[in-house]
Amino acid sequence: MPAVHQPSRSLIRGHRASKSWAQTKAGSSKLIVTNQPIHIVSTMSTHNASVHPTSGSFEDLLDHIPLPQWAIYAIFGLGGLIILLCCLCICIKCCCKRKKRQKKDQQILLKGLDGKTATALVQPDMEDVDYGSVKQYRGKLLYSLEYNATLSELTVGIKQADSLKAMDLGRSSDPYVKVYILPDKAKIFETKVFKNTLNPFFNEQFTFQLSKSALQKSTAVMKVFDFNRFTKHEIIGELRVQLCNIDQNHVIEEWQDLAKPAKFEEENLGEICFSLCYVPISSKLTVVILEAKDLKSMDLGGSSDPYVKVQLTLDKRKWKKRITSIKKKSLNPYFNESFTFDVSLDQIQRVNLVISVWDHDAMSRNDSMGKLFLGCDSTGNQLRHWADMLSNPRRPVAQWHSLLSAEQVNASLGLKRKIPVPNKVKENKLLKKHFK
Repeated sequence: MPAVHQPSRSLIRGHRASKSWAQTKAGSSKLIVTNQPIHIVSTMSTHNASVHPTSGSFEDLLDHIPLPQWAIYAIFGLGGLIILLCCLCICIKCCCKRKKRQKKDQQILLKGLDGKTATALVQPDMEDVDYGSVKQYRGKLLYSLEYNATLSELTVGIKQADSLKAMDLGRSSDPYVKVYILPDKAKIFETKVFKNTLNPFFNEQFTFQLSKSALQKSTAVMKVFDFNRFTKHEIIGELRVQLCNIDQNHVIEEWQDLAKPAKFEEENLGEICFSLCYVPISSKLTVVILEAKDLKSMDLGGSSDPYVKVQLTLDKRKWKKRITSIKKKSLNPYFNESFTFDVSLDQIQRVNLVISVWDHDAMSRNDSMGKLFLGCDSTGNQLRHWADMLSNPRRPVAQWHSLLSAEQVNASLGLKRKIPVPNKVKENKLLKKHFK
């Protein structure tokens, strides 16, 4: 089939234009003839552009970019991803700033203290922190309490448990219950172990010798464990009942939901009294260890040989240390010993004061009897005492404090390890031996 030649669009436009020019020349006698070139403007493209103005302009823009279409779309996609990541980073940064602001609001502004106590700014005491908040259901326990005033006996009954949390791979547990009384913790009783059950029936009773005065200060603790033969026994949950609230004339029997176990045991480790005084002009911090009472007996004879270690930490590292004299065979020692440290105004905002009581042993390692720390990172009574010292310069402020376990205080302090500095003499000797 022979090829048919089609005229181009520009030739057709030129033919139409010349035809219309001839018509206008014939119809108009007043038309001025000129030798200038005639510019023919086509209205076709403007008409088509008016139908889809946006798509035409975008396509024209893409046509003018000297890149393939897939590359252009890839660049646009990459740009959008970068913008999204920037927005995400800004959101994370705002959240971090908000958390830092909240932490700063909880701390005492030491520079702003002007002779007034900062009691309103003090954080809650460690005893008030709710360690037993229930995040997940751990089951419930039926127990009973009965107090015999004539015999000074408290009977704790462990009846049964229901819907315990499964701790084993087979969606079951091997539960048993530990029962003891705080703060003495003289006796610890255990029930029998029940295999592969989440609803055990114990029906066991345990008797504790407890006077009426001690009853008002004691707490009954019932901890439910999962027994494991070859690994550590896992705790399922616990109950803590304040015995000061029980009715001594009736037997109490009730169900209670198990709570998350407390981080640290509340042991009665005794109390210590000391005074603090800070003089900003001379940059002197004076600590006077006055006395201690009701300390824990550490020796076989029911006594102890206590002494007090006074330590300063700076920027979470051990800094300075002083020690009192040893008081032989006493649970209520009287010291009245003073220690003075050089601490500048800038350092006092980063310093923590650590007070620890130790039992001296001549033949073995000394044992820790209790500990506490004061400073901007402390809480409760410790923080109040520190704030009162700073708000009353040149004036000694004395206060009694309850001793805490060393594990609890060390966890709160979070001290950094010392970087070992090599001894130059030893280093030179080693180098000489090596090169010989």
